[in-house]
Amino acid sequence: MKNHATLELPTRRDAVKSGLSLSAALLVGPDVIAGLEASQGPGKNVERPYLDVARQAGRWIARSAIVDDKGMRWPADPANPAPPDLDLYNGTPGVIPFWLELHAATGDAHAREYASVGADYLLGTLPTGKTSSAGLYEGLAGIAWVLAMTHRATREKRHAEGAARAHAMIKAAAEPDGSGRGVRWADSTDIVSGGAGTGLYLLWAQRELRDPSSLDLAVRAGQALVVAAEPVGDGLRWKVNATIERNYPNFAHGTGGVAYFLATLHQATGERVFLDAALAGVRYLNAIATSTPNGGRMVFHSEPGNEKLFYLSWCHGPSGLARLYHRLGAITGDKSYLAFVEQLATATVDMKVPERSPGFWNNISQCCGNCGVAEFFTSLYLARHDKRYLAFAERVAQDTIARGTVDGDGMKWVQAENRVSPNAVVAQTGLMRGAAGVGLAMLHLDGALHGRKPAVLLPDNPFG
Repeated sequence: MKNHATLELPTRRDAVKSGLSLSAALLVGPDVIAGLEASQGPGKNVERPYLDVARQAGRWIARSAIVDDKGMRWPADPANPAPPDLDLYNGTPGVIPFWLELHAATGDAHAREYASVGADYLLGTLPTGKTSSAGLYEGLAGIAWVLAMTHRATREKRHAEGAARAHAMIKAAAEPDGSGRGVRWADSTDIVSGGAGTGLYLLWAQRELRDPSSLDLAVRAGQALVVAAEPVGDGLRWKVNATIERNYPNFAHGTGGVAYFLATLHQATGERVFLDAALAGVRYLNAIATSTPNGGRMVFHSEPGNEKLFYLSWCHGPSGLARLYHRLGAITGDKSYLAFVEQLATATVDMKVPERSPGFWNNISQCCGNCGVAEFFTSLYLARHDKRYLAFAERVAQDTIARGTVDGDGMKWVQAENRVSPNAVVAQTGLMRGAAGVGLAMLHLDGALHGRKPAVLLPDNPFG
């Protein structure tokens, strides 16, 4: 379930009037792209297969770039490049973290240059007025995070200034929720485009950008979400928004993600109201969880009608939901939450991942498929140092590699984006649906095998 909203694009004249520095992007041409492609290195590295696949993904992404008078961007679908996607989930912003991780893993200056020119393109697309789209995966929060992360690598002043501009616009766009205490940016509660995702970005900004006002605003976002909760039994649940009747209980669009943000907010503030709400969300989730044959647990996709359908990756499955229980275990010291993480991992194996099933179809992505699962098990290995997790992450990664399509000296993945449209297959570039997400998962797995910690972890990741 992804809403294809985009930020408002300024005109070229608006970008010039705003004083944005686009010179670096405008200097990028086909000769530079060719050089960047070549830098990824030829041939196979049998000792570092996952690094090799990440580089192959990079070569295909490199060839998919569009360069015009606005700079360089990566269309989600290179075969259908217009209009541009400007969200972390599916567009150019989500390709940049891959380049940043590749640079951190290899020291390749060309990968950093790709990140830099991609960030320059984002500078030219920042809204010039008030925005209503401030989400993490769909909206300005994701772009602000990408610009700040790019500045870490480039140390370019324009990237820091762009991140600061985007950050200021997010804060300015907050509106009272009607309760007298809370704020929201849109009629959405969730991680992808709603208050929970924006709140996680604000907590990241408070820590990493050392902006105390971000914490104050995150608290008000949390207050709005507490008010928006719907009592169920002795627990609470959150729907995507007031107009969507269907309930998606897992991480991306429902109770799992909102409760995760509220638990994280309690961790940052010590305010009990947020922990109590998160624990009430867990009581609801525990009540609807289903057991699997070997002691696993998982939560259905949605209701009404999909109570027997189980997704298995980040968006609606154990790989995302485990983040909530992992965080609560760290906050409370209660081992039952950490045991539930193990049960979620067991359920993933019980459901025969990476084989296909109704909830695990022809999809290798971070959102719904293989790479979300591989990231989960890689993270569990780094957190618990249990080689069973690493072995399973490798198993899923090897299946992902086997399902790739060689394209010259690069690699892409042709997949069905949606379960309900199995014959609509496409090779995409982006983070949550495409090759950048594959490359990032492969780099994280390579790092786990060779003692390198991830350089790029998104604001909703508790395992860093």
